Amino acid sequence: MSTIELRGVTKHFGPFTAVRNVRLAVAAGEVVCLLGPSGCGKTTTLRIIAGLERASSGDVIIAGRRMNDLRPDQRDIAMVFQFYALYPALSVRENIMFPLHVEKLDATTASARVARVARMLQLEQVLDRLPNQISEGEKQRVAVARAVVREPNCFLFDEPLSRLDVELRQSMRGQIKSVLTGLSKATVIVTHDQLEALTMADRIAIMRDGVIEQIASPHDVFARPATVFVASFIGTPQMNLLHAQFEGAEEGHGRFRIDGQPIRLPVDPAVARLAKGQVTIGIRPRALVLNGAASADAIAGRAELIEPMGAETLVHARTALGSDIRVVVPRDVRVKAGDVLSLRTDARETHVFDASGKAVRT
Repeated sequence: MSTIELRGVTKHFGPFTAVRNVRLAVAAGEVVCLLGPSGCGKTTTLRIIAGLERASSGDVIIAGRRMNDLRPDQRDIAMVFQFYALYPALSVRENIMFPLHVEKLDATTASARVARVARMLQLEQVLDRLPNQISEGEKQRVAVARAVVREPNCFLFDEPLSRLDVELRQSMRGQIKSVLTGLSKATVIVTHDQLEALTMADRIAIMRDGVIEQIASPHDVFARPATVFVASFIGTPQMNLLHAQFEGAEEGHGRFRIDGQPIRLPVDPAVARLAKGQVTIGIRPRALVLNGAASADAIAGRAELIEPMGAETLVHARTALGSDIRVVVPRDVRVKAGDVLSLRTDARETHVFDASGKAVRT
């Protein structure tokens, strides 16, 4: 049974708390990405699962067994690091086979495993080369192959693609996802790259200051962010987050003031139960539509900077009192600096966060 579970895991380094009460369950065959900015606790969490750090409190359960007191080599996990750490004097074949020496497999079985994994990761043509004779992408695949060949209980990846260029990252994301899909192993990947998480994960755990703020599918963390931080961290261009005063709601619309401008916006029915006061309104740049004439249901702004992005154009605008707002429009929509914009959205795309930063929705 390939599963990983963290039950209330906390890690202190002296007075500093790096990880706080983390609860996470990864099913067999599931890929979960720990995503967040530098210093948020994601790598410490991974190291606790691996046994490289000891939790100050809480339990680490792998394959149904409590692992707190077991060394890394007793946990039956395979870990792929940011740095490949290949043995320079050994061939690719010998690097992949190296972990099998510990298992004392006979030569025939070991060779068969290496051949199968080499086919899986398209390394058959470089098996007899040394690490300095292969590309960076091939080195990363060798590191993955060395982990896969062991057939462990679960896999841990620590920033596996951070050293590769953009083109190699794109191809490696697909290859690693394809390999993991066929292995039915619980997998945790640490990354700071949201595109990596969105494309590779079944679920994403977004961390900040040692706490998991939301665990959900890639679609849900994008479409239904649980907090202002998640909303700001996921999505390119970044979600517009506008400080507003909530004045009440009726008939599916909320009444707000943004920079002193009264405005009615379509909102989730739960917003009607919110007390009057300070809120944050979140709207994705692609969810805003140019309305033409000014109206009470539209946000007014003035275009300041135009960024062509190929099929789309990113418009940077500013409201009357100086709040920034980004709008993405099709490239055939003509907008120039200085144009006055009237921007509309709909209830599905208007996120309201209360004063504590939590999403208000049904």
